[in-house]
Amino acid sequence: MPDPTPYPVLLADNIARQLGLLAQHLSQAPPEQTAQILGRVLDVQDGILGQVTTLVETGARSTRAHAEQGTFPPEVWLAMGRAANDLNGLCAELSDHATDFQRLARPTRADTAARPPAPVAAAFVTRRHR
Repeated sequence: MPDPTPYPVLLADNIARQLGLLAQHLSQAPPEQTAQILGRVLDVQDGILGQVTTLVETGARSTRAHAEQGTFPPEVWLAMGRAANDLNGLCAELSDHATDFQRLARPTRADTAARPPAPVAAAFVTRRHR
């Protein structure tokens, strides 16, 4: 018996799984790769954040049409509209840092030699009192 789940729902499930895998990779990535990943994820035009924003905007328009027909409660449409507006604001804030991600993704030898990596774990070391 074939799966009755529509293709777009399966696609959404697959994208969610892929995002989970990406988050796992990001948690273990070195600094340059972290900057590369985040630069692409947070790209407001072609990145994941931009595409999710477009998806939520499309969802807001779709839920508006359904709310006008009476099949969705108006609160659903309003919530989707607020989410789309919030995501647009977030995109605007993060677009200011796009060049930072590009710069961090390609460190120069001079930057690497002049600035030794700071140990992050040092901030978490506790001293034993006697």
